[in-house]
Amino acid sequence: MFKNHPKGLLAASLSNMGERFGFYTMMAILVLFLEAKFGLTGSQSGLIYSIFYALIYILALAGGLIADKRRNYKGTILVGIVVMALGYLLLTIPTPTPVPNKTLYLILTCVGLLTIAFGNGLFKGNLQALVGQMYDNSRFGKMRDAGFSLFYMFINVGAIFAPLIAVSVRNWWLTHSGFEYNATMPALCHSYLDKGDQLTAESVTQLSEFATKFNYSDLTVFANDYLNVFNHGFQWAFGVAIVAMIISLSIYVVNKRGFPDVREAATGDHAKQGADVIKIEAKEIKQRLYALFAVFGIVIFFWFSFHQNGLTLTKFAKDYTDLTQIRLNLGFMVIEGAELFQSINPLCVVLLTPVIMGLFGWLRTKGKEPSTPKKIAIGMGIAASAYIVMALGSYVSDLPLYQAINPDADGTPLAVDSIVRVTPFLLIGTYIILTVAELFISPLGISFVSRVAPPQYQGIMQGCWLGATAVGNQLLFIGAVLYEHIPIWATWTVFVVACFVSMTVMLVMLKWLERVAR
Repeated sequence: MFKNHPKGLLAASLSNMGERFGFYTMMAILVLFLEAKFGLTGSQSGLIYSIFYALIYILALAGGLIADKRRNYKGTILVGIVVMALGYLLLTIPTPTPVPNKTLYLILTCVGLLTIAFGNGLFKGNLQALVGQMYDNSRFGKMRDAGFSLFYMFINVGAIFAPLIAVSVRNWWLTHSGFEYNATMPALCHSYLDKGDQLTAESVTQLSEFATKFNYSDLTVFANDYLNVFNHGFQWAFGVAIVAMIISLSIYVVNKRGFPDVREAATGDHAKQGADVIKIEAKEIKQRLYALFAVFGIVIFFWFSFHQNGLTLTKFAKDYTDLTQIRLNLGFMVIEGAELFQSINPLCVVLLTPVIMGLFGWLRTKGKEPSTPKKIAIGMGIAASAYIVMALGSYVSDLPLYQAINPDADGTPLAVDSIVRVTPFLLIGTYIILTVAELFISPLGISFVSRVAPPQYQGIMQGCWLGATAVGNQLLFIGAVLYEHIPIWATWTVFVVACFVSMTVMLVMLKWLERVAR
């Protein structure tokens, strides 16, 4: 599989795989943790999620600038791994729930998230630049797209198991503490503690029936105990991310000397070659930068739509999906919960990457392989079709408004037993289609950046690619707001429009982008 690719590609992929395992362990549960820990609304948790997700990528600009200025990509990456591990450690420290000072503990949580984001900014874009440097050698240049597809596939191996581990750790802790998992119970507990007798009779009855299963007669005591145990389970899961970071660090340190070093390329026998590479005409540099920023602007709308998988699509799994149909029975433990859907995307990345690479390879032999910019445009159209599936499924199922099922909504929410639940195959099909779109856009977009970026700006341009992702992530909260205030099918339609507009703009600029990328 790695034949005809640089030797360092596998080591870089494995280093990133460990980091992604830790990252997706945390991302699979972050929104649900914020809601269960602090009693935040969907919009509030969505805002924190979108800001954090944006910082994860926007800080890659700072990381790229640091590495480009110092010409030390390998050292910057190493520091990033250590800083991320410290951030996960801050999230892992056990704290009581309900928190005695909501503002203080929420700030501490956000400090942990900011630390993770800064470490990721030092790590992610610069590792991509490092992989790109491996293909600057003319021997490997034609394999650049395939190399980044392999790199992308291997790092998603870690993301496959992360949500499963996160859910199993949380549910194990619940079982160990004498409780069981119930997706709606944290919100009901917070609502009862906040409203008491003002909570609807249906909600009080549901809470009382669940508490009785565990021999609780005092609902206040039960709500406090259940929330405390539930969220300690989440914090145990965050601890798994630290283990993953240690593994990533070990792999990277062992293989560090084998990675390319631009400082060595500019000295000794390679000095003349390094000088020739850096000297590019100013006019060409401008054209390359214009092309890159045009693509960055377009992919903002893809990431705005795609990364709903950790926000509105996860909330849809919890609120409207029959989760009893997606349950893993391991004998000693039953793993269930909305977070399980987070494993579908990385699993599909691993399974479908060889298929997509095979398709592109077959087209290459026929002389019909699309250019990288055309592949990105096709991916936009595929992403739009994924949300068409969601819109049609939600419309045909006549799903109620979010306010009708929310225990904090004004008026009388629907009883839990009367909420329409759709088959999990609606989400599974959507995730599969979105993954195909991702494979047309994300690894090939990174490859496009590494090919077009002027050598002296490799780190910062990879940071700008991630910065475009950051802007898209910053817009994620719009999805959360729409989800709670308009019909569900209309929410998905917004993403259909965003992806189609992006595809159209990309096609209009196609010839120019292809000319610059030659």
